[in-house]
Amino acid sequence: MVKEIVIIGSGAAGMTAASSARRTDPRAKITVFTEDTDVAYSLCVIPWAVEGKVAWENIVMHTPEYYREKKNIEIFTRTRVDSVDDTAKTVSAAGKTYVYDSLVIAAGGRVFIPPINGTDLDGVFIVRTLQDGKDIQSYLKNVRAVAVCGAGVIGLEMALAFSALGKEVTVIEMLDHIIPRTADKDMADPIQKHLESRGIKFVLNAPVQSVNGTGKVSGVTAGDKEYPCEMVIFATGVRANTDMPKALGFDIGQLGGVIVSQSLQPYKKGRLVPDIYIAGDMIQCVSAAAAGPAMSQLGSSAVRQGNVAGINASGGKALFGPVASPWVRVMGEKEIAGTGLSFGSASWYGIDAVCGKASGLTRARYYPGATDMTVKVLADSASHRLIGAQMIAGEGATGRINWLTSAIISGTTAEDFLVRSENAYCPPTSMVKDTVISAVEDLCKKLKDE
Repeated sequence: MVKEIVIIGSGAAGMTAASSARRTDPRAKITVFTEDTDVAYSLCVIPWAVEGKVAWENIVMHTPEYYREKKNIEIFTRTRVDSVDDTAKTVSAAGKTYVYDSLVIAAGGRVFIPPINGTDLDGVFIVRTLQDGKDIQSYLKNVRAVAVCGAGVIGLEMALAFSALGKEVTVIEMLDHIIPRTADKDMADPIQKHLESRGIKFVLNAPVQSVNGTGKVSGVTAGDKEYPCEMVIFATGVRANTDMPKALGFDIGQLGGVIVSQSLQPYKKGRLVPDIYIAGDMIQCVSAAAAGPAMSQLGSSAVRQGNVAGINASGGKALFGPVASPWVRVMGEKEIAGTGLSFGSASWYGIDAVCGKASGLTRARYYPGATDMTVKVLADSASHRLIGAQMIAGEGATGRINWLTSAIISGTTAEDFLVRSENAYCPPTSMVKDTVISAVEDLCKKLKDE
């Protein structure tokens, strides 16, 4: 008997689930519903496409026609799923009812827009879909100044794109430093200075109070001061889209995501729900750095979760483990990266964190092109386990942050890291003793003094 698999959502989690289900069960009937027009594209590339560095057509990796012809996966675009009946095991969409044996819900997240006046004016945008990016690029033609509300990584990348296009850019953040959710102030401030050197202005400690204008945007008010502009971008964080899970009575965690098992199955009143799997921005994960929940709304996490959900939905066996959520971003000529907990987030878990820090170069000091690197590592003062890291570099941040991520997930202590770690050395790519090791050495000295 052919297994019927229905997937709601066509983002990284949903389309990965579809492909993984197809690999696991070549005979299954797989149907995907999405409200989006496009599928299988990277949200992370939108700022570069707006700037013109990447062509829009190159962002979309595969079309619905490709999935239908090459993978026998049917995709219904611009189609809203109206309801799910988990007792009858049916999905209703576009006036029709579809039966499923397994259901994957990967409906993603929503950009949080503060409840203030003026958010419905022409010239107000979010950055969530390919069409959002295209609409922003089109509207920019008649824009002189842009206000970006929110200094997370997407907001900063959009600010860089606008600045490169010759626009006056003001970034408005309600907290006291940029990238506040995942970076500490001492690591964020150098990036802010670098962006200021490229002409971007920052307004900190100033929540947005209103978007102003008649019919279209003429400015924003933040911290009781108005900033004239013709376009406003809300990059104020993403919230899990829990409309459907709540309608189904699934348990929601304290961070606002759906509580799931390692198999990515939801719970209803504490009982595991059969034949339904949830992946992507919707779910609450388990932290690898601390005893507690975590949100991991990253494309890399969505792909891993989609793979697990797709395998399990098609009869295979796969588990999703705790997350450290490593991230890296290019900000002009700088890279900033992080993993695990920041000093600020460690306190939320009740962890007394100790920090070690070191500066060095990305290459041997005598090799041309070497750039500065700063590495910060954090450990739990009680257990000495590594719980987080951040770094700023001109190059080479990705490999180093992945190295530290593996140590965090493995539960490595700072002392054990020094015993077990080795770094490859080549003058064009690294110093003979990597700055990561120097930072952990500094951390061990501070732990000893505790």
